[in-house]
Amino acid sequence: MSIHRVVLSACAGLAALAAATTMSSAALAAKYQLNINTALTTDDPIYKGLERLRDRMKERSNGEFEIRIFSGSQLGKDEDVLEQARAGANVAVVVDGGRLAVFVPEFGVLGGPFLASGYDGVRKVVTSPLFDAWAEKLRKASGHEVLSFNWWQGERHLLTNKPVSKPADLSGVRMRTPGAPVWIETIRAMGATPTPMAWAEVYPALQQQAIDAVEAQTPAAYGARLYEVTKHMTKTGHINLITGLVTSAGWFDSLPADMQTALKEEALAAGDFASRTTEEAIGTYEKDMAAKGVTITEIDVTPFREATADVYSKLGYADLKKTIDEMLK
Repeated sequence: MSIHRVVLSACAGLAALAAATTMSSAALAAKYQLNINTALTTDDPIYKGLERLRDRMKERSNGEFEIRIFSGSQLGKDEDVLEQARAGANVAVVVDGGRLAVFVPEFGVLGGPFLASGYDGVRKVVTSPLFDAWAEKLRKASGHEVLSFNWWQGERHLLTNKPVSKPADLSGVRMRTPGAPVWIETIRAMGATPTPMAWAEVYPALQQQAIDAVEAQTPAAYGARLYEVTKHMTKTGHINLITGLVTSAGWFDSLPADMQTALKEEALAAGDFASRTTEEAIGTYEKDMAAKGVTITEIDVTPFREATADVYSKLGYADLKKTIDEMLK
């Protein structure tokens, strides 16, 4: 080997060593790490809130706390990540109450039809002593820790390929919805045939006509480009989608007290940030969807409200709904 090649080889080796040393130093600097999973895309307001949480925790911990965010469910389905958290893994997931209802039934009421009005209404519920009691029950029942549950993704509307103005218009329509009982019963009560399906499968299912419609909040519908495979968005606002950041109680308990406090405070602040960003973005998303050919219609939702009124009783939430109604007065 020539002297020139030896020198180049040595330089490359030194460069690799320097890079490895830098990476090793960075790893050592972060004593604590949390991996957060979300089904949403990187341009969704919720993702922006997660980035804020990541940056604030890094700043507040002087680089000792690192958060890594995985969009598009890279770590697996929500249920799979919840199981990882139960096992004590340093993972968290942005999840709705329906998926937690298998552990603590009360969480399911959060996905009930016409529960509250907008973010301000539903935030009162998820920051109340009533909700705190559910979170404590969850910790004992499944080993999950709620960091905050104020991540509002918007009101869910109907995306179809035909106009809709009343429940009868949904007769025979196969509509994708999450698999939680409260979602399924709500969509059935609204007149459609509920079809549980993973969010990632919705676009091709609409494209291939395996389903006829979907119900979703505007930011998610826009991010998934559903304006390419649906023609109408009917603004029913039937479910006020509030989600939470949920992690492992065992892992959380292993953190120093100051880190626990910081993580919960910053998760609440980031949830507010993400939710207000969602409020601001919805109008822009709707204008863009309309420009791309989607007919967006405001309707009188009274027929849908009346059609879904019995869902709470059917699922055993009648008394809890009355308690929440009193809270929101």
